[in-house]
Amino acid sequence: MRKVKRASGGQVVLGVFLLFLTLTMLIPLLNILAKSLSSPLESPLMGGLAIFPKGVDFINYRIVFSHPILVPALINSIIITVVGTLVNIVLTTTAAYVLSRPKLTLKAPIMVFLIVMMLFDPGLIPEYLVVQQLGLMGSKWSVILVTAVNVYYLVIMMRYFEKVPLSIVEAATIDGASHLQMLFKIFYPLSKAGVATITMFYAVVRWNEYFRAGIYLTRKSTDTVLQVILRQFVVLGDTVSIIGQQNVYDYNVMARVDYNALKGATIIVAIIPILVLYPFVLKFYAKDVFSGGIKE
Repeated sequence: MRKVKRASGGQVVLGVFLLFLTLTMLIPLLNILAKSLSSPLESPLMGGLAIFPKGVDFINYRIVFSHPILVPALINSIIITVVGTLVNIVLTTTAAYVLSRPKLTLKAPIMVFLIVMMLFDPGLIPEYLVVQQLGLMGSKWSVILVTAVNVYYLVIMMRYFEKVPLSIVEAATIDGASHLQMLFKIFYPLSKAGVATITMFYAVVRWNEYFRAGIYLTRKSTDTVLQVILRQFVVLGDTVSIIGQQNVYDYNVMARVDYNALKGATIIVAIIPILVLYPFVLKFYAKDVFSGGIKE
């Protein structure tokens, strides 16, 4: 029988510390969820360590999902995140593939240019003028295209592609594979961890975007994104943005609503998509980046 390896004292201390660190992040989230699901009469009495709802009531979520502006904002956030992340991945990986090729002409000047652009951001005003001159004001593409490629993530992807063995690339070239075939059939499968990593990074940035959306998506109230409304309500305390003009003077709504619990419901709705995405991306981190590749 195999002997069970006993954990050392240091491992026990480290495990306890990590458990405590996990609880410090998990309990506040569960507390917000519990308050958002609790009755408006019970939620104000709940402490900061309460993780179970009292008198389950879905009024907060009914308000959130029945709001005439918030639901379109949620849909806009999903569209911008999905389309924007797809654009990010396609442009970043194709650029990384080209820049990782050892015989690329003018590779050094191109990299210097990209690094300079990363370090010295031109600023919001030139960006705003470009978006305005292209006629993208009020369009979702104004938010999607201005952050199409992040140079830092591009460099990360280049490091993954540069680790692909040259023997595999040479074999594919001899077999007549085109650059697109090599990218999608060789580099992508052997760099799943890198693609998953930058996908997660891009998706989080896209989903949390509120600054540019608050500037460019202002033609109609339904053009905005969820994070703009979330900031108005949670940070600035603008209750009209979430209750809605039509319900401000509705006594039945105002009397029942606990605004802190309603903030919690809005926060939960805002973070659920990322929480759902993360487990699917996490599985790639534990895998060997070149599982299935040849050994040299």
